[in-house]
Amino acid sequence: MLFNSYVFILFFVVVFSGYRIFLHFGKMQAGKILLILASFYFYGFFKWSYMPIMAVSILVNYWLCTRIRSAEGERAKKALTALGCILNLGVLGYFKYTGFFLENLNTIFSLNILIPRIVLPLGISFYTFQQISFLVDCCRGQIPRYTLIDYALFVTFFPQLIAGPIVLPGEMLPQFQDPARRALNWENMNTGLFWFACGLMKKCFVADSLAMIANLGFESGAQLTTGEAWLVSLAFTFQLYYDFSGYCDMAMGIGKFFNIDLPLNFNSPYKSTNMQDFWRRWHITLGRFMLNYLYIPLGGNRKGSARTLLNLLTVFLLSGLWHGAGWLFLIWGGLHGLGILIHRLWRDVMKKSFHDWKIPRIPAVIITFFFVNIFWVFFRANTLSRAWSILTSMFRLTGPYGVTESFSDALDSFDLSRDQLLGVLAASAAVALLLPNSAFFAEWFRKHFAFRMIATILLFIFGFLCISRMSPFLYFNF
Repeated sequence: MLFNSYVFILFFVVVFSGYRIFLHFGKMQAGKILLILASFYFYGFFKWSYMPIMAVSILVNYWLCTRIRSAEGERAKKALTALGCILNLGVLGYFKYTGFFLENLNTIFSLNILIPRIVLPLGISFYTFQQISFLVDCCRGQIPRYTLIDYALFVTFFPQLIAGPIVLPGEMLPQFQDPARRALNWENMNTGLFWFACGLMKKCFVADSLAMIANLGFESGAQLTTGEAWLVSLAFTFQLYYDFSGYCDMAMGIGKFFNIDLPLNFNSPYKSTNMQDFWRRWHITLGRFMLNYLYIPLGGNRKGSARTLLNLLTVFLLSGLWHGAGWLFLIWGGLHGLGILIHRLWRDVMKKSFHDWKIPRIPAVIITFFFVNIFWVFFRANTLSRAWSILTSMFRLTGPYGVTESFSDALDSFDLSRDQLLGVLAASAAVALLLPNSAFFAEWFRKHFAFRMIATILLFIFGFLCISRMSPFLYFNF
């Protein structure tokens, strides 16, 4: 069930109404159970066979948490936690990486192992990480004891179930327990409506329009001109941003209706001044998880410069692999890791030799965006040869440079004309690079009710104009 669909809007109205009725009569536990059942239905709407996998995962992880709490001694707790992490990562690895592993075995050793067709359950990368965080925090003694109902709601809460943000137990579970969040809050509902409308417009009007340009270039085997290659790469760069940030905006908006504050996942990442800054702003909750549950346990920056650089590179290689089972994702993650290593080395040299001189902000933003855009080519391309073809076209020293007639005609064949598509691309770039983000406007509009209502209506109009496209979110694939 897609957020950008009429069936979801009907689903949400029914679930929210039922939840409020239970809370009106003081039946909080019944309200939580309703949300859990609704979340399973929401998840099973995509494919019913996904539901038992998630249900078993919840039961096993909750049982492990109870064992960790009752275990005597740190060694026993850590052993059970390690077992839980291995089980979770094993299930994720089976569904996500079996085909990739066997395919490479066949290639390297000239084998002929039959590769099974394993369907990746939606959202498994997200809810696996959330459950690992719960296990680790239980081992550290950082969270109190919760019931199975509370734990199941933490994992399944449908606004963030499929594509995040990756929430932590310490920030979510207390909200479900807080009596002050059970009352109907009109201010939260108004803010939530704005967040949802903003995300709907980003996804349906902006991202899905830019997808027409990006798909035309990446999925074609034709050699692109320099102009076409840059047009295609920039279209995907902004498509991905508006697609994923649109989902997170809608998730935050839906959460607000239930008086639940989901964490911010984007903070104007294309305004970053370096790669490290980019990862503080892009997919914030994934970066936070990798920091707390991988980088710091590996030693962080506590074991010398060389080990710090190795830890950073490891984190980004695994971040790339988390996004998908393929060498292109590893290359993409490795390039970002390399970019951060270069930034850290540059920063250290500047501190020692040039009195901490920094590149001025505007050139720094342009340089960072330039490399981010190039790296996204590896993320989007289906094959290494296609990625290389697009990159060589982008930096070709000899022509052709302009947009060919055949490419222009292909753009005109879409439901939006070529000029309209280029207008959406230019406007989306200007908004992402020059204007404040959704969080800023949500806070500003909170103090200006009339402006918020006008903005919400306009955003809904733009979103509903294209809602019939019914395209899935890109991060559903990861």
